[in-house]
Amino acid sequence: MNRTLAQLLAQRESELRARGIQWRITGIASRRLGWIADAEGLSRFLSEDGLLREELVPASARQSTNVREWLDAAQADALFEATSLNVENGQPAIDHLRAALEHGAHAITANKGPIVHAYRELSALAAQRGRRFLFESAVMDGVPIFSLFRENLPVIHLQGFRGILNSTTNVMLDGMEAGLSFDAALQKAQEFGVAETDATHDIEGWDAAVKVAALVTVLMGERILLRNIEREGIGELSAEQVRTAREEGRPYKLVCSARRMASGITARVAPVRLPLSDPLARVTGTSSIVYFETDIFPGLCIIEDNPGLYATAYGMLADFIRAVGK
Repeated sequence: MNRTLAQLLAQRESELRARGIQWRITGIASRRLGWIADAEGLSRFLSEDGLLREELVPASARQSTNVREWLDAAQADALFEATSLNVENGQPAIDHLRAALEHGAHAITANKGPIVHAYRELSALAAQRGRRFLFESAVMDGVPIFSLFRENLPVIHLQGFRGILNSTTNVMLDGMEAGLSFDAALQKAQEFGVAETDATHDIEGWDAAVKVAALVTVLMGERILLRNIEREGIGELSAEQVRTAREEGRPYKLVCSARRMASGITARVAPVRLPLSDPLARVTGTSSIVYFETDIFPGLCIIEDNPGLYATAYGMLADFIRAVGK
């Protein structure tokens, strides 16, 4: 994903300069590459499609052994964090983001885990250091959900939301409706590039539950533990059940929801049969939808239609502009 971000930064360079933003990539890190940093810039080691040409990287750029050494060597002003989701504790993303803020860099992530497990800590640290902790790409790719409420809907009271927020299960349900078996539908989602080789987190509803927790934590102002979200995935649905539901005009969708009650927030992820009149029932493929209920707007709906990698990268680019733009 960060390779796509590097491409997008290059493509939008003139527009960023017009906003007074000049940039250079001074650090690249991954499990395979290790910690590579050069404060003079690494662009000369990148191919046109954003791939690092490792054979050109000097040994002096590989001397860092941990994130803090790497941030210092890179003289970083902003960190783009895009490690895989850790449902259990949000690591190592939390440690990376904390290190960036303590270093004095803005912390931008596409990872949901830090929001669920460390939102208040990282937000407080960012405020203390005069930096930004931003995460627009964590839910619905780059669609401006978090910034919509933060910047354009002040003092509004969110009562609840419903949505379809997991592409893998949506593609799988579409496939089963079209006659595929459960396993064949999973293979189709993997071929689309939306499902991992091990798609357990998607199928069992964990990815969707983490997104629900992130939305509740940030937009509803209430921390919710994952164990307090009622969670049921699509693993128990048979292809025959899914096809029959579609034929009867009430298709299955993996619905994410939360509502503010007198006793607190209730939240749920579960396959639900929906009437075709419901906007959620008409969302197919890799598309997503979230339907917000507020005290001012009874229904505020956002739909993302079959996004690609650039959508997630754009969310991080937009956060970068919010953080450093004038």
